[in-house]
Amino acid sequence: MSADPNTSRLDIPDPHIATAHMKVSRAHWAVRQFGRASHETVLKVAEAVARAAHANAGHYADWAVRETGFGVVEHKKIKNELSSIALLDHYRDLDLCSPRVLPDEKMVELPKPAGVIFALTPATNPVATLYYKTLMAILSRNAIVFSPHPAARECSVDAAKTLAEAAEAAGAPSGLIQCVEHPSVPLVQEVMASDKVAVIMATGGGPMVRAAYSSGNPALGVGPGNAVAYVDPSAKVDAAAKRLVDSKSFDNSVLCTNESVVLTLDSNRGNMERALRSAGAHICNETDTDKLREYLFTDKGFNIAAIGKSAVWIADQAGIRVSPSVRVLVPVITAPGQDDALFREKLCPVLTFASAVDFQQAMTIAAQIARRGGGHSAAFHGEAPDRLLHFSQHLPVYRVVVNAPCSQGASGFATHLPPTFMVGTGFAGRSSVGENVGPQHLVHWTRIAYNSDSSVPFDQFDLSVLNTKPSAAAPKQSHAQHSAPSALPQTDHDMLRQLILEELRGLTGGAK
Repeated sequence: MSADPNTSRLDIPDPHIATAHMKVSRAHWAVRQFGRASHETVLKVAEAVARAAHANAGHYADWAVRETGFGVVEHKKIKNELSSIALLDHYRDLDLCSPRVLPDEKMVELPKPAGVIFALTPATNPVATLYYKTLMAILSRNAIVFSPHPAARECSVDAAKTLAEAAEAAGAPSGLIQCVEHPSVPLVQEVMASDKVAVIMATGGGPMVRAAYSSGNPALGVGPGNAVAYVDPSAKVDAAAKRLVDSKSFDNSVLCTNESVVLTLDSNRGNMERALRSAGAHICNETDTDKLREYLFTDKGFNIAAIGKSAVWIADQAGIRVSPSVRVLVPVITAPGQDDALFREKLCPVLTFASAVDFQQAMTIAAQIARRGGGHSAAFHGEAPDRLLHFSQHLPVYRVVVNAPCSQGASGFATHLPPTFMVGTGFAGRSSVGENVGPQHLVHWTRIAYNSDSSVPFDQFDLSVLNTKPSAAAPKQSHAQHSAPSALPQTDHDMLRQLILEELRGLTGGAK
């Protein structure tokens, strides 16, 4: 008898998805051990991880550029180093492990780590982001499982292994730091919705961040940037131009904090063009600007071939003749009131230049540009505090960098903002956090709050009892299996899958 062709066949599970679920389960066990660690133990593990990360900063910088084709090795090495020991030093005195008694407030605070973090990392900053998120997880006593961008899979998997080995050698439980070896759309979709995942840390393009928020699990997502820099006539123009070119050319502008557009007043335009040329920029004429716009923006959107490439390489592709020493291309928009494509985010060393008739018009133009990167960052160059306040109040951003390169300043590496590779875009950017994300965002506190009436006494507490098992026996758990959470409706699954497909549509490359 022949087999019925309509008979349903055995549905064989994807082994990579099964392996990913095992990693999450292993991390769930690890965090049960590490979630009770003392601050001293946490610092010991964090120190070992930070030193291993710093020692391998150059190795992984080279690997990331070879694998992805994005950026500059020397600059990626700097970012990797800043995301290791320097990052730990910033948070070294922040104790997220010890319970606190606040007698004046009649309150006791008990820290509760999130649990298992599922972390998405981008191709543009793969290892620096992995370093950063690993230290954030350790300092908050959480476990972390990475899903790297497929274009940066090999360097990310190896970097996670290196940090995991350092952590375990310092006393951390096995499984605290893990990485998915074979990321895919179905895998990311399933793991993000796992009931063993406590929170998702999503860094990447808008579609991936929206997918994280649509997963049904808590998420910390950061949206795209489109930073606008305003150079006031009160600024030291040569210093401002140097900062702009240094920032925009850093790692070939793959950071979301890079300046996208620079504005000044008509009265200051000639000075700015001269200063930008002196700093290493090529000021485009009308023909060059048209060629650059046509090359960078196609019917399908931004040309991803330009991401992380040098200014000279991009000029050659666009048919523009420039000096071999040029670091940044500066297309000039003479009618800034129009919605020009060159006012959008550009993850390459192309810095759009425009001028306004007065400060009020400059603020209006800047606000329109910043809405494309709502909640992110802006920069102000000058010595006019009143204008700075108006600029900061008017723009839909949550950080304004003053007289510093925005690439490093908004990330906390050239300012006193907290150092981060997750720049929160808040409500304006449809995100849950508007700050630079740190380990404090991965811990919640149980607060024991007494009656505020002074006639009600506040007890004395011996916090050392928390290091021992409670005297009362815990109730026995039922052997009945807990039912799995209800599946998302098919329409939600389809939407989630489509959002992830937008982000991972090129499994051998990609923009974010």
